[in-house]
Amino acid sequence: MKQLIYLSFLILTSNTYGQQKPVNLVNPFVDTVNSRWFYFSSASRPFGMVNLSPDTDTDKTWSSGYLYDSEYIRCFSHVHAWQLAGIAVMPTTGKFKGHLGMDTYKSAFSHEGEIAKPGYHKVFLKDYDIEVELTSTTRVGFHKYKFPKSENKSIIFDTGAKLAHGPTTFSKIWKVDDTEIAGVQVLKKTGRRPKDTPVYFVAKLNTAFSGFKGWVNNKIIEKQLDTIQGVNAGVGLFFNKQQANEVLMKVGISYVSVEQARKNLETEISHWDFDKVYSESLEIWNDWLSKIEIKGGTHKQQVKFYTDLWHALQGRRIISDVDGKYTDRTGEKPVTRVVRLDENGKPLFPHYNFDAWWGSHWSLNILWSMVYPEVMDGFCNTMVDMYNNGGLIPRGPSGGNYTFVMIGDPSVPFFAAAYNKGIKNYDIEKAYEGLRKNAFVGGSRDHAGYEHNFPAFGGGMQYYVSQGWVPEGIKANGGHKDGASMTLEYAYQDWSLAQLSKALRKEDDYKLFMKRSTNYKNLWNPETKMIHPREMDGSWIKDFEPVSNSFNARGFCESNSAIYTNFVPHDMEGLINLFGGAQAYNHFLNASFIKGEKDNFVSVGRKHAASWVNYGNQPGTGMAHLFNYSGVPWLTQKWVRKIKEVYGDITPYGGYNGDEDQGQMGALGTLMAMGLFEVDGGASVKPYYEITSPLFDEIIIHLNKDYYSGEKFVIKTTNNRPENIYIQSAKLNNNSLDNCWFYHDDYAKGGVLEVELGQEPNKAWGVKVPPPSFNQTKNH
Repeated sequence: MKQLIYLSFLILTSNTYGQQKPVNLVNPFVDTVNSRWFYFSSASRPFGMVNLSPDTDTDKTWSSGYLYDSEYIRCFSHVHAWQLAGIAVMPTTGKFKGHLGMDTYKSAFSHEGEIAKPGYHKVFLKDYDIEVELTSTTRVGFHKYKFPKSENKSIIFDTGAKLAHGPTTFSKIWKVDDTEIAGVQVLKKTGRRPKDTPVYFVAKLNTAFSGFKGWVNNKIIEKQLDTIQGVNAGVGLFFNKQQANEVLMKVGISYVSVEQARKNLETEISHWDFDKVYSESLEIWNDWLSKIEIKGGTHKQQVKFYTDLWHALQGRRIISDVDGKYTDRTGEKPVTRVVRLDENGKPLFPHYNFDAWWGSHWSLNILWSMVYPEVMDGFCNTMVDMYNNGGLIPRGPSGGNYTFVMIGDPSVPFFAAAYNKGIKNYDIEKAYEGLRKNAFVGGSRDHAGYEHNFPAFGGGMQYYVSQGWVPEGIKANGGHKDGASMTLEYAYQDWSLAQLSKALRKEDDYKLFMKRSTNYKNLWNPETKMIHPREMDGSWIKDFEPVSNSFNARGFCESNSAIYTNFVPHDMEGLINLFGGAQAYNHFLNASFIKGEKDNFVSVGRKHAASWVNYGNQPGTGMAHLFNYSGVPWLTQKWVRKIKEVYGDITPYGGYNGDEDQGQMGALGTLMAMGLFEVDGGASVKPYYEITSPLFDEIIIHLNKDYYSGEKFVIKTTNNRPENIYIQSAKLNNNSLDNCWFYHDDYAKGGVLEVELGQEPNKAWGVKVPPPSFNQTKNH
């Protein structure tokens, strides 16, 4: 019934929408019925340190944060990030219940009148008769509370509460004056983030509070104190019930110190004009989203497009302050450091916190390098800084910690795509030094998932280097010790490193890593004709099956052989040859999609190994584009469109159908809608784009002039109707394009790609020369 009501609302309102501003087409509620702590954002700027929003569920990483069908709001907290949370607040009226915990002071709410936009959230707390509005800058949350008259009014700061990933080990809050408090919340280490991490804050109010009272372990401290500290501690701010009908509050945060939190607050919001900050947030988001303009398509497609793009720009978080200071926790003790500054003392790039780049070669690496190269530059600088600080290029830092999330070294294709597309505002020699270190025993690859000890062996690099494949049964700490997945991903990462070696004229390394990149062939079983894991003694595992009814099949990270057999992004020609030619490979791949369609191309119940095709998790999200390499690009066009239909929902009950890992699935959806992709993740020394049928009549990508010589790259379609999913012909800058791909150099210069669509496949188009594979100069 809730879904029907929501759909009726969409149908009713969609008729009033014309070609709206991109920011007004974003729907933050998409797929919020089941999400992760860091999934939902409302009052946040792009990559904001603060991402302020209501929390309906706070107990765990999964199924937490804002869940659409939950009945209660437990708090409004300021940090929803990879392994980070913090600073929960809640306005209340009536008898004070803050010390009794969120289960007691939570409030019912309704979606009636609720508004969520990029940079803004409005909701009504039924139990307290309070209207709440939220907005923010990058590092400051801005609250507006409209209290009822003649009621006892209070604001809870529950700094000792558990939020998402784990408990708080300690918090301290003190009164600065009658309109300001400050404090710190120390997040307990987790299995992923190995060190306790403090979040500092300063909160200023436009209305004086008449009382400041705290608690520890659910007991109110009756003695009047100006400082409250301990485990499970918090405070309540109390207001004169005849006054304070509208209270504004600014909360600045920092991972460095209270003084830095105050600097962030005073620098970013020096006034009390809530509407000004709100309108600035909308304007900033609209500027970012307008880097890609679309014309045509349905309203539903437009909403999904800009919601996808919005996701791609806010999952990962800035952790440096306005002056560039950040906390490095890679060593034994935390150290305050500063990012590189320009001649005026301003940060050149922020320092970021992010989940692993695992799978980003088919999403963020492509989209950011095309449209937001400055963002890619910033993340490259963060990784080089962490190498200088701690001795390793990270694959997913949290709060200044190494996390060793997932497997391998996915930072290699990230750097290769950046550098080979001309994104180079960082120390490439230092980056290469760190990436090369990670490719050998003792580097980042040697750490299995969340294996924090040194030395680490769970990544199996001693096996990979000595024999060319990683076996099953490695005895080490950490998770994801899945030898087949490791072997395949290491091979792709070796190839990516070879491409970077080639660009840097390191010919010996180029030859070494190109040779190692063929290691995937060591797990090809000619009998099963699939990638087949091997035991320590070299024998094929006996309990092998292409799919299995589990989270992951033995040997495969969150996946199975049916999917990972296709994971050779750098050498599709070599993989096709193993199958015995294009006909045999196309039969295998197309059969997988026919079977996968029955399950809507997703794993049911997060059983990733049970799917033949799974677009709800990273390892298989390039599969539909592989037909471009096997001589049948029309099948890429067919299956990409079918996937877009399945993942096109714009209600709270669908849209991603799986794990939207901090914008990766959003970026993938954006690319599919534009009809551009890079199976090799853009890592090749001469990058290129594969083409499939776009969803829209026209797509205008505004190029960043600091990186690319062109002004814009335009994609135009003719005969664009829902039934016309197949490319009939194409032109690039008025020249016939007979291949289903073109070089990044042509994109960077700007130009026009024209695509004619039709209802039936043109099986003769796009097959003259397949996209480059493995050796980028051969035949091209």
